Parts: sequence; C-alpha cells; structure tokens
Amino acid sequence: MRANVAKRYLPVKLAPFLLLLAAGALAQDPAEPPGGKPSPRVAAHLPGAIARSAVDERSIRATIEELVACGTRHSLSSWEDPRRGIGCGRDRLVARLDGIAKRSGGRLRVVVDRFEATGPRTNDKPVRMENVLAFLEGNDPSLRKTVFLVSGHFDSMPTGVMDPEADAPGADDDASGTAVSMECARLLSAGSYRATVLFAAVSGEEQGLLGSQHLLAYLRENGYEVGGLLNNDIVGADFAPGGPHRVRLFSSGGPDGVESPSRDLARAVEEIAGRDAVRLVFRLDRLGRGGDHRPFSEAGLPAVRFTEPLENYDHEHQTPRSENGREYGDLIPFLAFRFIGNVARINAESLRQLASAPAAPHSVTVAGGVTSDAKIAWTAADDSERAGFEILWRETTDPRWEIYDVVSASGETVLRGVSTDNRFFAVRSVGRNGARSIAVAAVLKPPPPKK
Repeated sequence: MRANVAKRYLPVKLAPFLLLLAAGALAQDPAEPPGGKPSPRVAAHLPGAIARSAVDERSIRATIEELVACGTRHSLSSWEDPRRGIGCGRDRLVARLDGIAKRSGGRLRVVVDRFEATGPRTNDKPVRMENVLAFLEGNDPSLRKTVFLVSGHFDSMPTGVMDPEADAPGADDDASGTAVSMECARLLSAGSYRATVLFAAVSGEEQGLLGSQHLLAYLRENGYEVGGLLNNDIVGADFAPGGPHRVRLFSSGGPDGVESPSRDLARAVEEIAGRDAVRLVFRLDRLGRGGDHRPFSEAGLPAVRFTEPLENYDHEHQTPRSENGREYGDLIPFLAFRFIGNVARINAESLRQLASAPAAPHSVTVAGGVTSDAKIAWTAADDSERAGFEILWRETTDPRWEIYDVVSASGETVLRGVSTDNRFFAVRSVGRNGARSIAVAAVLKPPPPKK
C-alpha cells in the first residue's frame, strides 16, 4: 500500500524540479558580440622553458644546510660572528652568489646593502640590518631599469620573537625561500633578458618586514621600476599525504578588492607554470599574517607570495625541543626537497618569461557605458621587438583572463556588440619572441576636462 502511494506521488513531487531543470537548460544569455567572438591568431609562447631536471636539489639542500648551521639567524643576533648569528647567514649567501657570479663571467653583480631600521621588534631603537642582492642587468636599454625580483628572507626566529640567543634554525621559514632565490640565480645567470632580474635575500622580516621595506626604498632611490616581485616564504615542506601538491600563490586585490597589479602577476605566473602547479589564493596573505611582498603590494606594485600547501605550526617559529612526545622546531628533516625544487622551477621560469617580455601597456581604459560597444584604449612606447597586444576579457565572476582579440598597435579598439557591464577587460604586450607582459586591467576612462 505504502509503496503504491509513493509511486503515485513521486511524479507530482518531481514535477516542479523537472520544470526548473527544463527552464535552466533553455535559459541563455545574449551573445556578445552577436556574431561571435573573433578568432585571432595567437602567438606561441616563449620557447626554451627551464626543465624541471635543470633544478639542482642538492644545491638547494646545501644552501639550507649552510644557513641552518649558523644556529640562529635572528636579526638582532651578531652580524660579526662568522659561525653563529645573522652575519653567518649573510656570509654564506654572499659566498654562494659570488661563486655564481664567477661562473656567469661577472655578469651577476653582488651587493650587500647595509642600513638601519627601527620598529617595535627592535625595541624602537635603530638597529643594523643588511640585505644581500644580486643584479643581472637587462640587455635592453629601454627596460634595464625595470626589475623583476625573487626574494626570500634569511633571518629566523625561535619561539620568542625578541630572543636573539636561542636556537632558531629556520630551515623552512625561511631558508627554503632564500634557497629558491639562490637557485633562481644559478639557473638564470647564464642567460640574457631584456629587463633586469634581481635575486634577493632580505633580513628583518620577523622584526616587522624591515628588510623588504628598505629594499623597496633602495630600488626607488637607484632609479628602478618594479616589474614584479616573487616572494618565497615557507616553501620548504609538503606535510599532507598524497604530494607533491600545488604551491599556494597569494595576491591582494586592489581598492575594489578585485583588480590589482599583484593579482595580474599571480595570473601570469599561473599561466606560465600551469594550473596543476600553482593554486591561486586571492588574498594578500594567510589570515592575520604578513610577508615581504606586502610593502610592494600596498604601494600598488605587482607582488605575490609563494607558500607551501598546508603549514605545520609545530615547525615554524619554534625553539627546537620535545614536549610530551611531540617534536617542535623548524628543522631540515621536515623539509620536502622535491617540492622546493618544483617551487624553484616555477619562480625561475616566471622570471625568465617576464624579464624577456616587452614593457606592459600604460593608461589602459574602458569606455562605452550606455552604448552597445566597449572601447578599450591604451598607450605604449615604441618597441621594435613587440609583435602586438592581446586584448583580454573575463566574466566578473571568473578568476582568469581569456584572449578576446590580437591587435598590432596601441590606441583605441572598439569591441562591437560587447557590453561594458558584464565583463572586465585588460591588455598585455606580446613580444616577437612570444613572451607576454603582465596584463594591465582597464579602468574607467575619465571624462574630458572642462574647457
């Protein structure tokens, strides 16, 4: 009896659901443009990608072991002791970069930038800090003062952020990121790029991002324009089973929470490395935490942070010890060198392509509101090595750009039958070599000045 009742009422209960499915299947958005999107001939990407086999995991391990052997690299520890303290870490990095510079025929220029910084974690007193920098100057005079940089911080901290005496090996946080920067120098120093590439290791991160704040000021004082910053911080471990996993890539939105140069740098890295290698995370950083990309991002510059897939807080900011059968400490045995090698390859290939690209377009605007056409305009300096520009678009809810059309010259391009309301737009430069610049999102074209 009950079975018959269920059978009798089942079609009645399903009817509204089936009607909704049918309506959903029939519902469509108007075609934009009405005749269909253009089918442009898209240039091949820059050839000669860095192979994963070119990454030297032994070199990465050696860098981390050398830094860990300093006992602590707390920024308030000794800068003079060659065996223990932050100065020990500096010396190991300078020696490694000097060796790379020698093998590059002197093309890599190593600089130790010494400065003073003050903050709550320096007891509000000026203290000595040093950044280790290695510049690979660009070969194009028009782009030589544009710098793409990879960075890690070589300072470390124990459980107590103000304790310069306790052991703080900092294998993951952040000898791993520093080792990625050093490996990028090794991989790229034999090449030649249009823009300048900078391999950085900064101090003072744990004391309040002091090294990166100064690095930004240093670059500006020396006339550099930041093309993009790849910050690597805690990229050494892959604790979850089933690895290797994707590296997380954090990027902050702009004033509207959506578009920003940092977010478009993240998209560029994902496109270069592949979605199976990079996990986009659309926020500045981990909740309530910060890193060395922050000063750059807050200045409106393209800056992102790489961080391992799932952190284990027993092995970050912990003085090494055992308690109740639980081991604490940021130590080498907890690292995954295959994963670090993957991160190094992503960084190096991203730098190679971005530093080989033409300059990004300027003054990218969108107009055409209250009309049926979108008008995209931009400017760009003359460049004989540029093949043209890609006009990009995406639904406002989509995370990634798609190519709408390819054009040869800057100016204004009208997208007939494309609403300005339903999508965001951007433009990027494309080199004759296939390298793409970071996309520049279009902003509302300002009204003409009143006469």
